[in-house]
Amino acid sequence: MSLKVIGSGFGRTGTMSMKEALGVLGLGPCHHMLEVMENPAQLDFWKMIAAGKAVDWEAVFAGYQSQVDWPGAHVWQQTSIAFPNARVIHTERPEDDWWASFDGTIGKFFANFARLDVPPYFNDVFETMSNWFLKQTFTDFTDRDSAIAAYRLNNQRVRDTIPAERLLVFNVADGWDPLCRFLQLPVPDTEFPHRHPKQEFWEHFGGEPG
Repeated sequence: MSLKVIGSGFGRTGTMSMKEALGVLGLGPCHHMLEVMENPAQLDFWKMIAAGKAVDWEAVFAGYQSQVDWPGAHVWQQTSIAFPNARVIHTERPEDDWWASFDGTIGKFFANFARLDVPPYFNDVFETMSNWFLKQTFTDFTDRDSAIAAYRLNNQRVRDTIPAERLLVFNVADGWDPLCRFLQLPVPDTEFPHRHPKQEFWEHFGGEPG
């Protein structure tokens, strides 16, 4: 099984909603950070990738038809080459909305995860991610202007790199129609999923730190 959809958008751009939507459209299983958190075998691949080692991308995404969210979103350029027939969906939202969501969830988590009471495996996952894509992506992920600059840069790089006919820049607030037109699939007879509010994010880690 090869990836049919590559998600290049940052976390907190509706990636959990996209994971569910792609599943409804028959394009699951969909790789997401949750897959790494729930499957220790996945972490070995991402440690190799973080160390700059060559990997077999088919093996990394074995069993998955689609991918959204970090860590996969950090390697969209490599996977777009490895899976030349995959379509690229770049999730975006207004940058101030993205920053508010990121700062209150992923950013706050990475600023505090070393002192959170989480399973040792989670510490291993997020130490790997912190020392890899977080440092490569952001000069200072705690600073609004710096983080938004990184967000803008990635948005532009995707537009500059992926041919227009292969790319959908997508806001999950727009629902099924643009997504299904792009994927040439019928619109489901169900509401588009909207998931992963702040409270739901922190439930994965036993609650939000004070």
